[in-house]
Amino acid sequence: MKDQQRESNLRKGRNLQTFNIIYDSMEVLVSLIAGFSSGSSALIGWGLDSVVEVISGSTLWWRLNGELNDISKKKVQRRERITLFVIALSFFLISTFITYDSITKLINKEIPDWSTAGLIILLVSLVVNPFLIWFKYKYGKKLDSKELIADSKDTFVCLYQTIAVLGGILAVHFLDWWWADPVAALLIVPYALKEGWEAYNNGKNVKTE
Repeated sequence: MKDQQRESNLRKGRNLQTFNIIYDSMEVLVSLIAGFSSGSSALIGWGLDSVVEVISGSTLWWRLNGELNDISKKKVQRRERITLFVIALSFFLISTFITYDSITKLINKEIPDWSTAGLIILLVSLVVNPFLIWFKYKYGKKLDSKELIADSKDTFVCLYQTIAVLGGILAVHFLDWWWADPVAALLIVPYALKEGWEAYNNGKNVKTE
């Protein structure tokens, strides 16, 4: 019989991931539309990174839901392995696109247009992400879940990226630093490559016995 307290925490963790997936999907939609319409590499890169956050959040939901439904450990491990490889590939593709797009705009000295929608979603994320970080860490500790604790750290880095992208957009608009936007986008690349490599290695290390 499943421990009632653990089951309660699993449900709360799953509900948290449900909210996370919905919110990150909204981030993706708004930031990509705003990024492509304004020509902002930073917003596009931030939006693409949020795509990976949706994939990661969906994986955690899948894993928590699986335990709630008493699926076998072997099935959980198989899901984790496949999804980690998908996440790794996504990060590598995103890094390639952001690098190409940012360098092209630096060479051509392209200046992005102002985006009110982009500014709003960034400001909202500055408020939402700290709460997500705290609750993910809280339930990660309660469930002894390395995945949730790691995801809380992932969201913390996303908060850093939000500040960097917001700074780039404001610098372009108020200081006329045309190069600030693509540079802010390039700041995302080292993180994306690091996370992609870690996801790949973690996927290799998942046992499917």
